[in-house]
Amino acid sequence: MKLGRGLWRGLTTIAAFFGFALLYLPLFAVAVYSFNAAERGLLWTGFSIRWYLDLFADPETNRRAMEIREVAVNTLMLGGASTLIATVLGTLLALGMHFPWPSSVSRVLESIVDIPAVAPDITFAAVLVMAFNVLRRVVDQWFEPSMTTMIIGHVTFEIAFVTLIVRSRLVAIGPTLSEAAMDLYASPWIHFRRVTLPLLWPAIVGGAMLAFTLSLNDFVISFFTSGPRSVTLPLYVYQSQMRGVRTDLFAISTLLLIGVAVSIVILERLTRWRHD
Repeated sequence: MKLGRGLWRGLTTIAAFFGFALLYLPLFAVAVYSFNAAERGLLWTGFSIRWYLDLFADPETNRRAMEIREVAVNTLMLGGASTLIATVLGTLLALGMHFPWPSSVSRVLESIVDIPAVAPDITFAAVLVMAFNVLRRVVDQWFEPSMTTMIIGHVTFEIAFVTLIVRSRLVAIGPTLSEAAMDLYASPWIHFRRVTLPLLWPAIVGGAMLAFTLSLNDFVISFFTSGPRSVTLPLYVYQSQMRGVRTDLFAISTLLLIGVAVSIVILERLTRWRHD
């Protein structure tokens, strides 16, 4: 019995170590090669912080630095705007789905939310392109490929993930506390602000973190909805690799990774504070 437990513990430890290696070794490799003195490629020629210094160089003398900073700003703007909109709409949608609908209506609503989460990105991107083409002709040229269309495109698939996370939290909470608040004559607003929102806060923050991560990582939908002035880091890396990925892209990727990691730690602490 003890031998079986020891063997199982050893196998789970190895599996966990292997899983963490798959998650973090590529990120570690990017961070290491951001200090490579070579301008291109993966051949190590020496240690250098030149590429980090170049990122903050005067744009008048270093056009490449200006391009990379613009790409990084576009990436953060896209992620921040789409995450904020998707978090608000996804939370409201989850609350709306939690109403006591008939079972048939509830199943339809759940299926509608699940489709964007499981649909292939290329199919979703093609649908968005057709929708924007129709909107340009019927409504306005405002739907030309740009940062606006990219934000709309990202929001459309991020909402599903936020809704699923918040909805699962609502189901876990159950109706007991809501019924108790109503028995104590709490108004709908007091009930939402003092009971529902604090309990939902960890799920809302978790959904926002997932939405932001999906936005940063997205390539397909960004590729189909972007304009000439709305290039993001994934698109820029794709275009650059045709000529060989430069080391400064490793540097900006490392800085963004550190920024995201710090944001996750802050949001996790905020979640614990609100939860406590």
